[in-house]
Amino acid sequence: MRTDTIAAIATAMSDSGIGIIRVSGDESVSIVDKIYRNVKMQRTLTGYQSHTIHYGFIIEENETVIDEVMVSIMKAPKSYTAEDTVEINCHGGVYMMRKILNAVVKAGARIAEPGEFTKRAFLNGRIDLSRAEAVMDIIHAKNEFALQSSLKQLKGSVSDTVQEIRADILHEIAFIEAALDDPEHFDLESEGYGDVLFQIVKKIAKRIRVLIDSAENGKILMEGIQTVIVGKPNAGKSSLLNMLVGEERAIVTDIAGTTRDILEEMISIDGILFRILDTAGIRSTEDLVEKIGVDRARSAVEEADLVLYVIDSSVALDENDAEILRMIADKNTIILLNKSDLFTVVTKNDIYALTDKIQEHSKNSITESDLKAQNKYENRIIRTSMKEQNGVALFLKTVKEMFFHGDIIYNDEVYITNMRHKEALQNAYESLMQVRKSIEDHMPEDFYTIDLMNAYAFLGTIIGEEVGDDLVNEIFSKFCMGK
Repeated sequence: MRTDTIAAIATAMSDSGIGIIRVSGDESVSIVDKIYRNVKMQRTLTGYQSHTIHYGFIIEENETVIDEVMVSIMKAPKSYTAEDTVEINCHGGVYMMRKILNAVVKAGARIAEPGEFTKRAFLNGRIDLSRAEAVMDIIHAKNEFALQSSLKQLKGSVSDTVQEIRADILHEIAFIEAALDDPEHFDLESEGYGDVLFQIVKKIAKRIRVLIDSAENGKILMEGIQTVIVGKPNAGKSSLLNMLVGEERAIVTDIAGTTRDILEEMISIDGILFRILDTAGIRSTEDLVEKIGVDRARSAVEEADLVLYVIDSSVALDENDAEILRMIADKNTIILLNKSDLFTVVTKNDIYALTDKIQEHSKNSITESDLKAQNKYENRIIRTSMKEQNGVALFLKTVKEMFFHGDIIYNDEVYITNMRHKEALQNAYESLMQVRKSIEDHMPEDFYTIDLMNAYAFLGTIIGEEVGDDLVNEIFSKFCMGK
């Protein structure tokens, strides 16, 4: 690891009330001392104690004052990087911050690489790799749940869980190795150790499986619920988007087929982040541009976490509705019977009947729980009027209930939000499955340790104990410059 002194602007590169230049390394105090003066224009930083803050000035080489500042001193190991660290709090103009940074570099520091401060915290052993990655997740959190999940990971929720699992695996590895080294006192086969290990591995694998399965919800927490609005032309999809966003984001007219491409907006409902996509109306058409829009709508549905199917309840259902129902059959869906302020001809029973008819003619296998549309759409068919805002409160309530209690789940458990972690867990799980297979096949005990060690190593990559320099560099290269 490079041990020279690094510096960077730690706050956003925009005009603001305060800017911070962070300096870290063995020479950080002495370097800043070269350009710092107290109120008596004296160099005094090297004599100050750790975790103190001091008023003074940053000067240029000719002793001209650059800015009036507050300078914080944090000495190793009790700092963010576990190195001597100095933070210069100055006025937040972009030009001012750059001018002070240039002065720090002239005094002997170098410009930090992206994420190098956090990288040093990791390499110096203050945090493990999963905690380091949580720092970036906190910075990029888009909603309360993503923030809380990242904060838990920073505090060690993922790290502690992985460490506990690794400890259990290591215990068995050590036991097997000790028995193999001293066969006179340990006869694993006669003592039925294979059966004991099988149950232990089963329990550990189950715990890892829970973490793997949490990754889908973790993705939703971090990126928001990908929500796609579908329906036939002129059903009220764009009006729904405008209502959710709170402004006239989409063009609304009585002319069918106004929306040709996908419109996307990010909104938050009670802290839950939604990525809303308004799609082209789905119908049979000879218009080439409209066909492209319909194809894009189909692709968006395939990637959706939640589908909002808007129906013009003043117009009877037709084959286009049947096509939409087929398209969203395996998706979390809320159906909005819109335009309830008009004379309505579509009821819940019409939707049930059409869905049952589709399923009767489907060649795909249908699970018992999906045989009736009433089961799939129960409490998820809502009468609305975007014009009069009727049904909107019930719609929002339904969405939140789905998120908290239904198909889209959030609770206070550990969530895997990093796809690198998920891949490592999956590899560890597969190694444990190989251990179980070796036990079932009555393989020699030393075969068990091979796959147990593999599982142990894969889990180690999550916390940074089994990673190479290339991966570490790649992870921290995605951080911002001052972090």
